Amino acid sequence: MVDVARVVERTVVQDPAALADWSASLDADWAAPHMRTMLDAFVYPEEASAADAIAAIGDELSVFDDWMDRYQFIIELGRKLPPFPDQWADDAHRVPGCQSRVWMEGALHDGRLYLAGVSDAAIVSGLIALLLRVYSGRTPAEIAATDPVFLKELGLLEALSTNRGNGIAAMARKIRELAALQRAG
Repeated sequence: MVDVARVVERTVVQDPAALADWSASLDADWAAPHMRTMLDAFVYPEEASAADAIAAIGDELSVFDDWMDRYQFIIELGRKLPPFPDQWADDAHRVPGCQSRVWMEGALHDGRLYLAGVSDAAIVSGLIALLLRVYSGRTPAEIAATDPVFLKELGLLEALSTNRGNGIAAMARKIRELAALQRAG
């Protein structure tokens, strides 16, 4: 059996040094006032590109022999997400179309969209972690160019209930909408 915690430990990265540098570089025109103290909620990319993140996720999921182990891995990823501020757990941040309650926030910095998210369901938080690993810290153009078809190619959609599959599609749609708003703005 694979040590899920060990695999998870190396897949969810939050770089405190980068966070400090990023926080120090903020100016008054960039972030809404409520975001200044909540920067640690965002996920920072571990891989150089969305394609690299998708490949790494595929490699990690292939380590497990059955879907129960994969589910456990995904749940552990969700537990490793940065804390999501209570102030953002509101209707303005809620993702429609999900069976569970899901909230997301995005912030553009240096031309890259950083994302934060959480759910009240463990497996859904894990799915959020996978999506944020692929999309967070990417340019809006890269996000738009990264079709969420990878969810199907990795077998994630077929392994989930129809409602969960619809929910993850809604989350991916929300991320792409956030990126489109940044591209248009």
